[in-house]
Amino acid sequence: MRPLPSLIALGAAATCQMVYAADYLTVIEAQQLLFPSAVAIDHKVAISDEQKDQIKSLAGVRQRFDEQEVYKMEKDGNLVGWTIIDNVVGKHEFITYAVGIDATGKVTGIEVLSYRETHGAQIRMQPWRDMFVGKTLSDKFKLNKDIPNISGATLSCRNVTDGVKRLLALHQVVLQS
Repeated sequence: MRPLPSLIALGAAATCQMVYAADYLTVIEAQQLLFPSAVAIDHKVAISDEQKDQIKSLAGVRQRFDEQEVYKMEKDGNLVGWTIIDNVVGKHEFITYAVGIDATGKVTGIEVLSYRETHGAQIRMQPWRDMFVGKTLSDKFKLNKDIPNISGATLSCRNVTDGVKRLLALHQVVLQS
């Protein structure tokens, strides 16, 4: 019996991590769910250091990127809201999601576009995502108090919750000015 091949296989298995990724929606599909009768207009925004500081001050979470993927949503030529595409880290990998914010600054919905973690995909459950609908920047966003935590998805819940608050601050600082 030759133990070398068995040891190599065991070593390879021990060093490999399970990779899991799922794409659920495209940006266009998310836009249609968040604003069914609206037309999307690409409106990518550049964010200055001063604006990043304002966002952090309002949301308690820092804006990491200099640009944000934003779509102005219009119906009959009138602004009905914004779809903002964002990425937050779950435990190790990015979660890509879209947030709809209406013209008054209220969340219309959240859609998970891609989830790359092995655990925590329960954040895709509609009842959990619905907890954000109607929230504004002035509302409280404390996980386990205002927004329920999901066992097994704590980091995903926390980071998406923080991300939504940050995007509401971005809306106020960058899109309403």
